[in-house]
Amino acid sequence: MRCLFLGDVMGRAGRAAVRDNLPRLRDEWRLDFVVVNGENASNGMGLSGDHAKILLDAGADCVTLGDHAFDQKDMLQFIQKEPRIIRPLNFAKGAPGMGYRLFDAPGGRKVLVLQVLGQVFMKRAFDDPFSAVERVLKSHPRGGIADAIIVDVHCEATSEKMAMGHFCDGKASLVVGTHTHVPTADAMVLPNGTGYLSDAGMCGDYNSVIGMEKMEPLRRFITGMPKARFTPATEEATLSGVFVETDDRTGAAKSISMVRVGGRLQQAGPSL
Repeated sequence: MRCLFLGDVMGRAGRAAVRDNLPRLRDEWRLDFVVVNGENASNGMGLSGDHAKILLDAGADCVTLGDHAFDQKDMLQFIQKEPRIIRPLNFAKGAPGMGYRLFDAPGGRKVLVLQVLGQVFMKRAFDDPFSAVERVLKSHPRGGIADAIIVDVHCEATSEKMAMGHFCDGKASLVVGTHTHVPTADAMVLPNGTGYLSDAGMCGDYNSVIGMEKMEPLRRFITGMPKARFTPATEEATLSGVFVETDDRTGAAKSISMVRVGGRLQQAGPSL
């Protein structure tokens, strides 16, 4: 199975990059399943229902969220009627929506998508992500109930993301980090067949400070004093993420490739 995961969509520029590129990539790369992290798609803070529809209409089979899951208040209701949106497993107890779901894919295959929030350096304490993931993976064995399994680890620390990758090795098809908006260069297949990347980067304008217009972040770093709100940068975005091809029999990753399309970053994609 050919799967594409796209990192945090950042504001209007990120939405436009997904809308303008994803339909073409689905055809050119013959993608079977696409996951998009939409956690910053609405002005850099959460995801609205209208903007979720843009990502889904562009070809996303699943949209994951993150620590800003419900910054846009309409998502509290929207997520309950749109099962293709996944919020973190270990978010606040009683949060609406689901932290994982088994999706249909072409040819009668099934793809399990789950997301967890990390604990290290995060602004608030979340429940243990490792035990949350373990419970789901035990009931959805790779190559059994699920033909492919994708785990989105939304957290700050690369060490915590790497630990989750090794924790899931042999149980997931892909473990990919989100949240920091900077793509890492460590795409690999772990010893027991799990594809891994510490951070998928963002779908956003990289002529920025992690997707935000530069002036206000620079002012705060230099002076320590805020003057205005952060606003997303609006120049051409780079579509950043990771491509993984899995074995339909075992669910193991056969190959993994970084993805960078458009914008300012060096371009990258799978060799097909």
